[in-house]
Amino acid sequence: MTGELDFVDPDRPDPSAPLTPSGNLRRRLIVNRIAVGAATTAALAAVSVLGIVTYAVLHKGASQLSIGFLTKAPPRLPGPGGGMAPAIVGTATIVALATAIATPLGVLIALYMTEFARGSRSARFIRLVLDLMNGLPSIVIAVFVFGLLVVGHGQSGYAASVALAIIMLPLIARSSQEVLLLVPGQLREAADALGVRRWRTVLGVTLPSALGGILTGTLLAVARAAGETAPLLLMSSIFSPGVHSDVFGVGHGLDNIPLTIFTASEQADPYSQARAWGAAFVLLAFILATSVSARALLNRNRRRLSG
Repeated sequence: MTGELDFVDPDRPDPSAPLTPSGNLRRRLIVNRIAVGAATTAALAAVSVLGIVTYAVLHKGASQLSIGFLTKAPPRLPGPGGGMAPAIVGTATIVALATAIATPLGVLIALYMTEFARGSRSARFIRLVLDLMNGLPSIVIAVFVFGLLVVGHGQSGYAASVALAIIMLPLIARSSQEVLLLVPGQLREAADALGVRRWRTVLGVTLPSALGGILTGTLLAVARAAGETAPLLLMSSIFSPGVHSDVFGVGHGLDNIPLTIFTASEQADPYSQARAWGAAFVLLAFILATSVSARALLNRNRRRLSG
């Protein structure tokens, strides 16, 4: 009996022995350091590119910024002076109409996927379609809308807004879906326990709880749409001079900032090129401010819903 208790299996590791790294562990540590280094390098490269672009636009475009540059129309002939007021008004009008078109549709799609068809095949199919739409090049969407609304009718700010709305729709729908999924399920269960109908629960409980996140997704979509160029070149590049906001006028488009940057940068006049840099500075400042504000609002809303 004593011999059986004193028997020690020679293949069994000693639990009191110190741990020593094996060759496999050393290899994994090396691979981990390489992966971390590569990811850090890629992140620094992306930030560096943004920093270089921002510095170049700031360095060459900030000198053009003034009250007159933001409130005056560009000169009829090449030369100094003038501003980009028509482009600012046109861009604001086109993007505002696109937001008015895309936001209700995107929120309704997100509500259907999260509140009425969660986990169903239709919800998965719609999510796939939205992801595919989000990956479509803007020039493809521009050509489609051009053939649908411009051919036979002429250019218009409305056609440009429709193209931008198609670009904004998947962003708003997917971001709204993610925020709606963060709404605590206890709120829906409490409403069901009180006998509240589903549509009243959505309007009175779910939407108000996720309103901040929906607004955040809309702001991110606006920031992307404001910088799109291809739809505006095809559908809103012919317009009369001066400040206009007739977005539904058929046969003429609206001046806009991306088009101003494109046309002014192609001219040999140095004053026009300087105005292009100034317009680029205004557009970049708007996009950066909108994106940063949206990210901060999204983080705040997520903390509120998670808490």
